[in-house]
Amino acid sequence: MASSGDLNPESADFEKRPILVVGQHDTSRTEALDLGRYKYVKDAGFEFTTAPITNQHFYERVVGLYKSHLQESEDWVQKRGLTPSQRKNPSLPVPVVPTLTNEDTSYFPSSYGGGSPVAYSSPWIDLASTDPIIANISRQVLNIEVAYANFCGATGIIIAGPRNDENGEGVLRFARAIQEAHKVAPRINLIIHMPMYREPGLEEKTETLSSTFGKTEAAKNTAEIDLFSAWDSWNTIRTMSEYSNRLFLALRIPRRLPEKDLQNRWFAEPLHYLTIAKDVFQTNRAGHPSLSKHHQDLINRYMRLKNYPWIILSDVGPDVEALARSADAMAVDFPSISEANESLKQQRYTHLNPYIAYMRYLERQQPAYTAMESPALIHFQDWLQSPLQPLSDNLESSTYETFEGDPVKYNQYEEAIFEAMREWKTLNKPVSSATPENPSSRELIVTVAGAGRGPLVTRVLRAAERTGTDIQLWALEKNHNAYVYLLRENARIWDNRVTVVKTDMRAWEGPRLKNQPEVITKVDILVTELLGSFGDNELSPECLDGIQHHIARPHGISIPESYTAHLSPISTPRLHADISGRFISDPNAFETPWVVRLFAMDFVAARQVPGHPRFQQAWEFIHPVEISREDDFRAEHGKSAKFTTAGGGSMATSAGTNDHNARHCHLTFVCRTRGVIHGLAGFFESVLYASQDPDVGSSKEPVEISILPEQIDRKSKDMISWFPIFFPLKKPLYFPQDSELEVSMWRQTDDTKVWYEWIVEAYAWAGEKTRIKVGCSEMHSSRKIACLM
Repeated sequence: MASSGDLNPESADFEKRPILVVGQHDTSRTEALDLGRYKYVKDAGFEFTTAPITNQHFYERVVGLYKSHLQESEDWVQKRGLTPSQRKNPSLPVPVVPTLTNEDTSYFPSSYGGGSPVAYSSPWIDLASTDPIIANISRQVLNIEVAYANFCGATGIIIAGPRNDENGEGVLRFARAIQEAHKVAPRINLIIHMPMYREPGLEEKTETLSSTFGKTEAAKNTAEIDLFSAWDSWNTIRTMSEYSNRLFLALRIPRRLPEKDLQNRWFAEPLHYLTIAKDVFQTNRAGHPSLSKHHQDLINRYMRLKNYPWIILSDVGPDVEALARSADAMAVDFPSISEANESLKQQRYTHLNPYIAYMRYLERQQPAYTAMESPALIHFQDWLQSPLQPLSDNLESSTYETFEGDPVKYNQYEEAIFEAMREWKTLNKPVSSATPENPSSRELIVTVAGAGRGPLVTRVLRAAERTGTDIQLWALEKNHNAYVYLLRENARIWDNRVTVVKTDMRAWEGPRLKNQPEVITKVDILVTELLGSFGDNELSPECLDGIQHHIARPHGISIPESYTAHLSPISTPRLHADISGRFISDPNAFETPWVVRLFAMDFVAARQVPGHPRFQQAWEFIHPVEISREDDFRAEHGKSAKFTTAGGGSMATSAGTNDHNARHCHLTFVCRTRGVIHGLAGFFESVLYASQDPDVGSSKEPVEISILPEQIDRKSKDMISWFPIFFPLKKPLYFPQDSELEVSMWRQTDDTKVWYEWIVEAYAWAGEKTRIKVGCSEMHSSRKIACLM
């Protein structure tokens, strides 16, 4: 439980929490609230209300139009003596809904002064009706309401979703109508009101045109509830609208929450509102409304989204009679200032809605934002960033500064260096500073390659002081601007204990002894921070290939000593919509591996499947490479000799000198529920240093860093230096229940650049031993935007 100071905004100990924006919806409301009623609802604690676009008068006009059409059709048949085949002629006249009049609506451009009400389309329209005439009339009504709401300045309109998921034709008809509505009003957001699942007993009660005329299909009585049927309908709607960035979701929260898999699925969708009906609330011991612990947890999680959904409470009051009394009170003579103030005080305490009071309590009880939920990190949620190209680009100081703000990473690096130096002494390993002239030297030769602005240099010096180790320290940096900064740090902070060299690490001649500068020796400990979000995507293997021949053999070490890449298929509609929008100006958008702080997404693979975990290793790199043909070639022909081969069969007829850094993986993921994937999430883990002491063996945990969701809290909690990488699919890939996704990925190279290629296949079991392919993505390749070596 948080302390009172934590919950008091005026306290210095106040911890920020998500804000709940709560509105009010009344399913029986047929008119927009006038100013008096609107203020009454606001005084009850609600921050906004919904307003029907049209009223009962318009409904009666539409019903009359349909009745007239039925009578006209019958007269048409009787007068002309049409045969049954002629009656089926689709060219017969259909009813046309006339435009609105001032009697059809009380929704006008807002004059409230405190914000516009949220437009709500008529719940009686039935876009998915089995009667084509009713479906046609409903589509016309929707277009009229959307156009009018757009005229009135509404930013969004809530549209009741289809009521039956089993009628696939009806869902498609609904989706087709939504697609058309986007074109009717090209500015307004369309917000589809969908249930989390079809919970028995909580179906929509409002009459539709179909039910009014007895045109509805009888619901099928089945003991089993298809939890994902409502999501399937939503997926059809947004797919037909091509993942429009103006299509959102109002999610109706059920009384009994479903399994986590379904909650996670909806979490990934573009949520605009969470709607909670009065029936969902329980009554606590004091007689006040409350929500179950499971509902509280769901709200707490959904509120962590950068664009968190607003909450709409349905049918929780104030009641219509109270609103009417409020309106009557407005009609009396204007009160004095003191009377008005007293009235306001009374309203504040007597009119506060009990459901609102509970939601404010719930808001205060939410867990405070953690270190991983700073405003900056929340801003980066699902924000696409192009991967860095540190070999071809010189980073700016602000970029270095951002990376340096992560103490977890550098603490782990320092711990790895400390352990390496401590064991060096324990194992009495030789040092590269010892020469025939000075055989007793115990100075370690340490090199930081790609030093940037020097954070690792500082950590090396600190680890040396902690272990009492004498070192000769070299710092290499190719960025001429960062080189100037390093020289300044060496003079001001490091007391000129570091030899700073401006060079590409691959072209460095090697360390020269401090007391014998004519002697080029080897490196005992090589420290680098070249890792990318996928481990190798910023060309760490290629960089280390060019400097590893300077590492003393066999005792020299590299920090990090290894790293692994991991993959998992994910559903992330927001990112797919974002990339689709970029595709117009960037034709390579769907073949770019994006760095992104994945948040509003769903891992579709099952967790605990033997042999097929949710996160699977793609490949591994270990340093230093034990056998290097390039090192052998230089040893035989001289350091300046360029390694070549006689072959021309490698990628793009290259010499194949970097083929040892090519990789391939084929992974199988099991999906228990049906769904859709939009790409692959990539992660990495790295062993910075593992104990080499044979007396310790594997009993001592290695020093590691990880961004793998299942391991980061154990290995490098609260580390923020790396976000995951995302390999998108051009077209979302749908897969059925109990299916398998097979992921193939290649790390390709032609000696001048490195790129990735990936493809995903979906398989379903048709029998005990028969598996059929039900879907396949295109082959994707990032070659056009490859990382240059």
